[in-house]
Amino acid sequence: MTSATERLPRLLALVPYLLSRPGIPIADAAADFGVTQRQLRKDLELLWMCGLPGYGPGDLIDLSFESDSITVTYDAGMRRPLRLTASEATALLVALRALAETPGITDTDAVQRALAKVENAVGQARPSGVVVGLEGREGAVRSGVRGSVQDATTRRRALRIRYYTASRDEISERTVDPMRLLLIDGRSYLEAWCRSAQGVRMFRLDRIDEVEVLDEPAQPPSEAEPTDVSAGLFRPAPDQSVAELELEPDARWIAEYYQVDELVELPHGRARVRMRYSDRSWMSRLLLGLGGQARVLSPDDLACDVRQRAEDALARARHLPST
Repeated sequence: MTSATERLPRLLALVPYLLSRPGIPIADAAADFGVTQRQLRKDLELLWMCGLPGYGPGDLIDLSFESDSITVTYDAGMRRPLRLTASEATALLVALRALAETPGITDTDAVQRALAKVENAVGQARPSGVVVGLEGREGAVRSGVRGSVQDATTRRRALRIRYYTASRDEISERTVDPMRLLLIDGRSYLEAWCRSAQGVRMFRLDRIDEVEVLDEPAQPPSEAEPTDVSAGLFRPAPDQSVAELELEPDARWIAEYYQVDELVELPHGRARVRMRYSDRSWMSRLLLGLGGQARVLSPDDLACDVRQRAEDALARARHLPST
């Protein structure tokens, strides 16, 4: 039986392949894809149920393969083979690199092969003037951090970390007792007992600025229970406010770096997101730092606060001496 990981690339390639070879015999197409004619017919039957939103007549892919040949009568926009945009390829690259370095992954060769292909796709998709990489705070694990955390977790040693808390925009020094490493939604987390907070906490590896493995055993207390992440990592707090934002392409990293409740794709690479926050002052500073790359749709009090802070900053700037 064909696995899903083998079938999906074939399904994505079938329509452009068939469009360039109208009326090709089923036997020839099956041979080109290295599958049996029976498997190819199953693939074609599945493509019949795929298409554009609406999923009614005129939206779905339409093919004719009743005889011994195949003809595509409607391609539903799949005329060209799949190509990744720079942001899509980079997001996939970050996730694959995190997966490749996660303990317990059995088929690392498959991950490395996929990683090599995506790295090539990033190079092809990268527009001029854009640096694609893992440097910077957005999604990058600093050199040496992952290895030290893995070492401490494996050898059950305590850690001293310098950690950036995004929701409060502050950096703190903590001593933690590692419990386990997790990969959730493409991001790596250390679950540990935090001695300063006196509780179990999740630490994103890309937000650990410095780490030191201590020469003392990790000793989480008996009440330190692993977090149930089966329904997702984050639980919305009842006192949190929700902002609806419209992000320009250069600000879309917000939806990757911070937890969002909803993301809606908009034309020209823009996105609309719903994002929870506890501190309006912090959210205002975040939005001001984006320049004109984000617009507050709601709530009104957040939009007014951002506007007032921007006007105050401009007023102060007018009184600065010119250079």
